[in-house]
Amino acid sequence: MSAWSGIAWLVVLLLGNAFFVAAEFAIMSARRSQIEPLAEAGSKRAKVTLGAMESVSLMLACAQLGITVCSLLILNVAEPSIHHLLSVPLHALGIAESISAPVAFVVALLLVTFLHVTFGEMVPKNMSVSAADKAALLLAPPLVFIGKGVRPVIVALNWSANHIVRLFRIEPQDEVASSFTLEQVQSIVAESTRSGLVDDQTGLINGALEFSTQTAGDIMVPLGQVVTLPPTATPVDFEHMVGKTGYSRFVFADDAGTLLGYLHLKDVLPIPVSRYELPIGEGRVRSLVNLAVDEEIEDALAIMQRTGSHVARVISPDGRTVGVLFLEDVIEQLVGEIRDATQTQVQGRRKA
Repeated sequence: MSAWSGIAWLVVLLLGNAFFVAAEFAIMSARRSQIEPLAEAGSKRAKVTLGAMESVSLMLACAQLGITVCSLLILNVAEPSIHHLLSVPLHALGIAESISAPVAFVVALLLVTFLHVTFGEMVPKNMSVSAADKAALLLAPPLVFIGKGVRPVIVALNWSANHIVRLFRIEPQDEVASSFTLEQVQSIVAESTRSGLVDDQTGLINGALEFSTQTAGDIMVPLGQVVTLPPTATPVDFEHMVGKTGYSRFVFADDAGTLLGYLHLKDVLPIPVSRYELPIGEGRVRSLVNLAVDEEIEDALAIMQRTGSHVARVISPDGRTVGVLFLEDVIEQLVGEIRDATQTQVQGRRKA
């Protein structure tokens, strides 16, 4: 093999190594959520890419096999070629063959190491990770094609690797992870907010992430803090309490403290002025839905929406009423504080 043909092979092997490195990182970094819509739209490349992501263990075996073969051949091809190219100037300088051979080897090693690490590893890796979805669509299909050609080899390698991994009591994964735990998403949002990539001043994102961790008991108003009206309350009493507290909903309770229901300001407004001095009457009072104190907040919201009740009675495991849950407080856990002209804020919580 001539010196220049060896250099040509060096370039080919570096490109081959770069391809396998880029394909490996692309398949590992690509987001399934970006590939699936393309596959559903009929893209053959996307379908093949999805298949590669679902067989990531075999694809990694194929990529690693390609990287290893290219890496081993690079030095074998480069050293004699570079030695041949350096022999003339080294002889011209009067350097003996016993010295020129080690010098050529060292130069070849340093040069090939630089080219291999830079152009065969780091550059393709960084390019692939920076545009993982596009890189996966471009590189996964040819990697799958190569994998089919060497399937017996990579199946054997994959089988061996999986059994070795299981010896360490770790279960091998055949598919790229495409989902995150709640804690991981919270960490991503926190870091993105800290670095200025995400603006969550209203707390909407964190509220949505923490929503499922809350229970009715966490955000209810304890029974002793609930502002109530007696069954004999008149519209005048109701309006007086609205002006005093800023609330628009009030729970009705009897002398024993038993919660009877609730009433909204808009339920009182239609009452004729001539009846303002008379009791509102239980017929206008809306019923309360019952919730367990440990009811998850999303389930509590679903129950309140289904029953049409904006206020719920929170009951302890022993059957005692321990508090009241207002629909607005549930929604505020998700979207942040809600303000409007008919409500005020008292002690950091609004119960209107």
